[in-house]
Amino acid sequence: MLHLSAAVDLVDTYEPAPYLELARLAEHGALDFVTLHDTFAAPGPDALAVLSRLAPRTSRIGLVPTVTTTHTEPFHVQAAVATLDWVSRGRAGWRPDVSPSDDEARLFGRRDAATPADLWHEAGEVADVARKLWDSWEDDAEIRDVDSGRFVDREKLHHVDFAGRTFSVRGPSIVPRPPQGNPVVVVDATQPYAYDVAARHADVALVGVPDPAQLAAARAGLRRRAAEHGRDPDGLRVLAALRVDLGAGEYAAQPGHGGGPLPTGEGPVYRGGPVDLADLIAAWYRSGAADGFHLTPLDPRRDLERLVNGTVPLLQHRGLFRTFYPGSTLREHLGLARPVSQYATVGERS
Repeated sequence: MLHLSAAVDLVDTYEPAPYLELARLAEHGALDFVTLHDTFAAPGPDALAVLSRLAPRTSRIGLVPTVTTTHTEPFHVQAAVATLDWVSRGRAGWRPDVSPSDDEARLFGRRDAATPADLWHEAGEVADVARKLWDSWEDDAEIRDVDSGRFVDREKLHHVDFAGRTFSVRGPSIVPRPPQGNPVVVVDATQPYAYDVAARHADVALVGVPDPAQLAAARAGLRRRAAEHGRDPDGLRVLAALRVDLGAGEYAAQPGHGGGPLPTGEGPVYRGGPVDLADLIAAWYRSGAADGFHLTPLDPRRDLERLVNGTVPLLQHRGLFRTFYPGSTLREHLGLARPVSQYATVGERS
């Protein structure tokens, strides 16, 4: 089944109501998840905090904030993402990103930024240790026995004893294992240094290219690399990342545009209408180029409404997209199994 997601980024918006409006609109369209971007390079609200605020006010839509792994503590990052999974009842994901500029480094009292290769290596290690910490509580570690006064079975808590290039973490986590076991990891694999991080650690990889043949090649490469890292490639969803401008009525706005995206310095952009966008999504998906799409509306309120009320019904009518959520967690939306704790597995085998 086709997967659809959308960004709910709003410039200079600090009140919760506009974000909630967009998230509920996406939920009305049965989209898999929404993303909210965040960066140390520009002012704005904390994406993880915003989506935590939205979690109790939504019921099915997945919630995926960008979380910068540079200049932040991995232990705190995983605890915050696990908390989002708890307050959303199993709908959390996170999108690791890096902080590459010297100006951002100086915000934290550091003189120089590391190289992109080193930053993304660190991001991969953060993703790795986050999974280990989420698994450090077995699912039945909590006892909550009032009579005996025992809250947790210490035999089912595990030290992760992780040592990376720039940090080490002993564990266990301070947050019980999240409802999904591991919240969903979303990585933008368009960035060269993020490609291997996506292959190793992502549940969802985003690829921003304007041509379906390029996209198909990237998908095949990611799946092949994931297998080389010992992963089941069927556990990786690859989504085409497009910016969309749906301000041109039903059909394409530009003569010769052909309903396809155009390359720009900020990634491929589709300019047209909901009908042509439905045709593009259907064609790329049916060709096997991608498992779905992640769409960033240029005009968030207008374009998301046209996506949900125009494009989505057409895809539903063609039998390509769901008409309702069959499950309650983000992993269920994506057709991904809930992973068993790696420490519980070790215990069962020994």
